Amino acid sequence: SQHSSSGIERQSHFLCCSFVSRLRLHEGKVIKDRRHHLRTYPNCFVAKELIDWLIEHKEASDRDTAIKIMQKLLDQSIVHHVCDEHREFKDMKLLYRFRKDDGTFPLDSEAKVFMRGQRLYEKLMNTENNLIQTREEEGMAFERALVASEFIDWLLQEAEMPTREEAEQLGRRLLEHGIIQHVTNKHHFVDGPLLYQFRMNFRRRRRLIELLHERGRGIPESHDSPFCLRKQQSDGGNTSFLSVSPTKEIKVAVGVRRSPPVLCNPKSVVKRQVSPEELLTPGGPFIKKTFTIVGDAVGWGFVVRGSKPCHIQAVDPGGPAAAVGMKVCQFVVSVNGLNVLCHDYRTVSNLILTGPRTIVMEVMEEAAV
Repeated sequence: SQHSSSGIERQSHFLCCSFVSRLRLHEGKVIKDRRHHLRTYPNCFVAKELIDWLIEHKEASDRDTAIKIMQKLLDQSIVHHVCDEHREFKDMKLLYRFRKDDGTFPLDSEAKVFMRGQRLYEKLMNTENNLIQTREEEGMAFERALVASEFIDWLLQEAEMPTREEAEQLGRRLLEHGIIQHVTNKHHFVDGPLLYQFRMNFRRRRRLIELLHERGRGIPESHDSPFCLRKQQSDGGNTSFLSVSPTKEIKVAVGVRRSPPVLCNPKSVVKRQVSPEELLTPGGPFIKKTFTIVGDAVGWGFVVRGSKPCHIQAVDPGGPAAAVGMKVCQFVVSVNGLNVLCHDYRTVSNLILTGPRTIVMEVMEEAAV
C-alpha cells in the first residue's frame, strides 16, 4: 500500500509498540514502585531487567538490539531516566520510566487525534453493530467500509460528540491525520452516503523490533548529498526520488503522480552559509515564517541539505510544501517545536520521517530588498 509508510503509520508503530509493551511490563511486575537512596520512584523499571525481559519474550535477539530498541523509545520521549540524567539507554541498574506513567508524555495534537481514532476503532469493533462491513460505491465493493452518515449517527448515539456538525469535524480531522480515508481517496469526509475505511489495523500487535526498521530509510551518509523527504514505494514501478548523487551534475527527481519532474542540482542553492547567530540577530535581514505541511501519499515534497543550520535545497512544485509557500534557500529553524539550528540535514530528515504526518516548520528567509 502506498500509505503503509506514512507518517501516521510510523507514529502508530511507536505508540502501539510502547504502550502495549508497557501494559505487559506492568503485568509482569517489571514496572513497579522502586526505592533508591531513601527515595521511592513509582512505576519505574531497571534498565538491565528490562533488557532481560525483551530477550526472554523474544522482542529482541540480543542485548545490543534491545538497547537500540530502548534508545529509540528514549529518543522519541516515550521513556526517560527518572531523574533525566541519562540521555543514553544503558544496560545497567539505572531506573527509567514510561512518560505515560508519570504524566509527562508529550501529547501533541497529532498524538491526541491518533489516540482518539484508535479508541473509536476499538469501540466500533467491540460494540454490536453493522457499521463496518463490505459495501459498494460506484459499482465497486470495498471491505471493512463504513458510511459517513451512519458513522456520525453512531458518534451521536454513543455520546462521543454533542452535535452532528462537530461529529463531521471530527471525521475530517481523522481523515486529515491519515486515520481514515475515502475508499477511492477522492473525497474529504462529509456527512452523507460516501464510504470510508480505517487506514490501519489497530489490533495488529506491533513488535518492538519494528521500531528499528522505521529509521529514515535511504538517508545518504555523504554530507553533500541532499535528501528528499519522500516515502519509498513498495512496487518496482515509478518510485519516489530519494537522493541526488554528488557525482552527477543533475538528476531527475520523480515523485509519484507528480508532473512535471523536478530537477535537483547537487550544488548547494545557498550562495553563502550563515550562522544560527546571524539568523537570529534582532533587526537583521532575515524574517521568520511558519509552515504547517500535511504529507500526502508520496511525502512532503522538499529536500533539506547542509548543516548548522540546514536549508531547503529543492521544493517539488506539485507537492504539499510548495502549496503552503515553502521556497528554496530558506533556513530551517525548528521542526514541531524542536529547535534544529545546530543540527545537520540527516538529523532534521530523520526527525521529520519518524514524526507525525503533519509537520510544523519554522524557517528564516532573507527579506526582499
